[in-house]
Amino acid sequence: MDRIVGGKYKLGRKIGSGSFGEIFLATHVDTYEIVAVKLENTKTKHPQLLYEAKVYNILEGGSGIPSVKWYGADGDDNILVIDLLGPSLEDLFVYCGRKFSLKTVLMLADQMITRIEYVHSKGFLHRDVKPDNFLMGLGRKANQVYVIDFGLAKRYRDPATNRHIPY
Repeated sequence: MDRIVGGKYKLGRKIGSGSFGEIFLATHVDTYEIVAVKLENTKTKHPQLLYEAKVYNILEGGSGIPSVKWYGADGDDNILVIDLLGPSLEDLFVYCGRKFSLKTVLMLADQMITRIEYVHSKGFLHRDVKPDNFLMGLGRKANQVYVIDFGLAKRYRDPATNRHIPY
């Protein structure tokens, strides 16, 4: 039987996994929009998916930040539904024989630095910057770099005072 999560997203095939859960393709049952769904077992030792959803909501609207469609708990899983994106920079690097042209490196670096600057401007450190966590968009946004996976992100500025939080 097909699993529906959040009352409206029908899970499809698994498209990824990490130390904190699995990622599936899913289709909205009414609009047929295809999205990415990240699942994390609610019984995991250190749940982080709902925290990650809160970080995404704080960053919402920034260029290269995927939109959160829905998040919450469903059965034994915490669930985060976000925009479906394209390949990661790691995937593309492997596909290109582990070589990018200077032009490609400069275009990617410009966007990657801009994304991280935006995250910092909102008072957060990403703390897991790597090619796997930068994805290309799809369709008209195929040339846009997105940053994902904010499960390890941490505030470094107090939102009330904007002062640096000591470690």
